[in-house]
Amino acid sequence: MLESVFFVFFLIFIALVFDFLNGFHDAANSISTVVSTRVLSPRIAVLWAAFFNFSAVFFVGTAVAHTVGKGIIQIDVVDNLIIFSSLGGAITWNLITWYLGLPSSSSHALIGGLIGSAISKAGMGTLVWSGIIKTTLFIVVSPAIGMILGFAFMVISMNLSRNSNIAKADKIYRKLQLFSAAVYSLGHGMNDAQKTMGIIAMMLYSKGFLGDTFHIPIWVIIASYSVISLGTMFGGWRIVKTMGTKITKLQPIGGFSAETAAACSIIGATVGGIPVSTTQTIAGAIVGVGASKRLSAVRWGVAGNIIWAWVLTIPVSAIISSLFFHALKHFLY
Repeated sequence: MLESVFFVFFLIFIALVFDFLNGFHDAANSISTVVSTRVLSPRIAVLWAAFFNFSAVFFVGTAVAHTVGKGIIQIDVVDNLIIFSSLGGAITWNLITWYLGLPSSSSHALIGGLIGSAISKAGMGTLVWSGIIKTTLFIVVSPAIGMILGFAFMVISMNLSRNSNIAKADKIYRKLQLFSAAVYSLGHGMNDAQKTMGIIAMMLYSKGFLGDTFHIPIWVIIASYSVISLGTMFGGWRIVKTMGTKITKLQPIGGFSAETAAACSIIGATVGGIPVSTTQTIAGAIVGVGASKRLSAVRWGVAGNIIWAWVLTIPVSAIISSLFFHALKHFLY
């Protein structure tokens, strides 16, 4: 019994490591636009983003956590090895894409990990297709919505400032970008922290620690928001350059439009209980902002590399998770 409890604590620790890496990996999404437009220094930007990542705890429920916890795989097949393998696959893919400077999705890496380990244990019948289809559909939908909204917000912003001189408009949008960066970071915390909540609650429920009803304990909520905020504070500097400068060149008006567009999309998905990729959403919004000027303003080669990372995330994470499962099953079963 003591060994079992110890392993539960160990898995909670690994889940929080994933949560930290999620914040670390996705810090670029929260700060890239506000840093690239020089509205905030990198040091102040990560503190700004981390504060609003945590502040999300006061604004939203746990709908996304419930989707991750019981809407991807059948909860009755969950055990220690499935949790460990899922987290191992997600963390490994996050580190690979961080090293390569690719803004992939931590959310979809976790979902791929769950799929790979569950299939390895009990086959395709363990998958909850309604949740998987809803989540994978948003691999296309969330960046598309971000791009459309980014384009629209940029066009509206340019029209509103058409009678203003460049210096005055720049000054106004530099101030507005503080607000848009805060709202985006709030949305990021709302959606991404809940993925860790979901997997910790899944494990606790499978061990009987939550009783007969699946729910998210308050300590899990506080821990998840706290750790993702710490990850954001440390920042993922390799990805900041890709997001902030390589896709398209941004000015404060573009940074405001991209962040506002992405925030609207992410917060809407969070309310609907859909675990979307904040990375994909902000990247789509940045592309939309660049395209509003002219299509050639977008570096489509870079955007194409990012899309490949999106496409590969779930299957590659699933494969890595499956390898973890098969390598360790003889020790844990």
